[in-house]
Amino acid sequence: MSAQNHVTLILPDWLIPIVPSGFFHQEGIAIQGDRIVDKGSHEELRHRYPAATVTRLPGHVLLPGLINIHTHAAMTLLRGLADDLPLMIWLQQHIWPAEGRFVAPDFVAMGTRLAIVEMLQGGTTCFNDMYFFPDAAIAMAQEMGMRMVAGHVIIDFPTTYTRNAEDALRLAEEQIARFAKVPMLRQTVAPHAPYSVANGALQEAAAIARQSGLPIHMHVHETAAEVRDALQRDNRRPLRRLADLGVLGPDFLAIHMTQLDEEDLALCREYKIAIGHCPESNLKLGSGIAPVARLLEQGQRLGIGTDGAASNNDLDMLSELRTAALLAKGRDQDPTAFPAQQVLRAATLGAAEALGWDQEIGSLEPGKAADCIAIDLDRPASTPVYDPISQVVYCASRDQVQEVWVGGRRKIYRGQALEWQIPEVVAEAHLWAQRIRKEAKQ
Repeated sequence: MSAQNHVTLILPDWLIPIVPSGFFHQEGIAIQGDRIVDKGSHEELRHRYPAATVTRLPGHVLLPGLINIHTHAAMTLLRGLADDLPLMIWLQQHIWPAEGRFVAPDFVAMGTRLAIVEMLQGGTTCFNDMYFFPDAAIAMAQEMGMRMVAGHVIIDFPTTYTRNAEDALRLAEEQIARFAKVPMLRQTVAPHAPYSVANGALQEAAAIARQSGLPIHMHVHETAAEVRDALQRDNRRPLRRLADLGVLGPDFLAIHMTQLDEEDLALCREYKIAIGHCPESNLKLGSGIAPVARLLEQGQRLGIGTDGAASNNDLDMLSELRTAALLAKGRDQDPTAFPAQQVLRAATLGAAEALGWDQEIGSLEPGKAADCIAIDLDRPASTPVYDPISQVVYCASRDQVQEVWVGGRRKIYRGQALEWQIPEVVAEAHLWAQRIRKEAKQ
């Protein structure tokens, strides 16, 4: 029997399939090739597939791989470069100058490699990226077998990647066509932010996205200063300006959204936009807190992200789950706000819906891609287990992620990487850091 036809059973103590909701004791899944082909009790699966390879995971919970709804993967190489600063000072005086000196295809390839290792070890099996030289990031994700959404950045001012928005739009069109049929890859058109992209470029970016059937991925309403400055410029809040330009719609993914008034919330509802919530980055930059409970109540699709490692400073999605849940409760002074089941759905199927990839990933259902992770709950910090969903959201840490599959391919086994040497990846990142330190002093 070929490897493609062979069936593997994954039999944990608990299964959290997301669809249906809840958790199931002594249930598992069957994988054949890159697909989930069956789901059921341990006994049923063993009976139906007597020749299958069996992976028994006592004390573990199996769930869909986590989906990071927003990051800048290559910025792992700028982790800790500038901390404890307001967003625009952080960007304009530290991050953008560093990017202007160092960002190139080799920087993006190495930073993305480091990010993928960190994400896989923490249970993330898909990431939605927004960064320069996306072709270098795509090549690395393909090499490492990681599922990715690549954002083609549109920005007005010159970077090491493009001269201006017109140049960025041309390159986006070329690369969207070039990568259209690459496996385990989706794409977005990614105007950086309302304050960094002019009206004409925003409209052209939206036209390219819609002609290509792609989402629009953009930072929006990240800080109070962004909204205040927009009102001073043309007496419109950023979301209203985007609506007036015809940019908003169900294909629009708005990242951050910490500053929302009633008109903004009404626009979200009217245009059925999706939201990317990055709680820890928003907290670290002092940007504000997105009203996630309200957004979910009015039917918005919601995913959870880390943002880049330069503003977080990690790519730890399990940490984001706990923070997101607690932050919503504290913000609304309501302990029922953003409960664990809802949080976990946001980090899996919710993110997949926001990215238009929910027919393929986000839940453990027969026919979907076999992207799944096993978390060892048989640890002092997560024992006893009354409700494994609560334990994942409120107790589990990324060092408890023991098994990771992407498209049916095992990437992490007993907490260890199978296809690369982690010390080598770390050593390469250190060499980059030495160069950045040296050149930054010149």
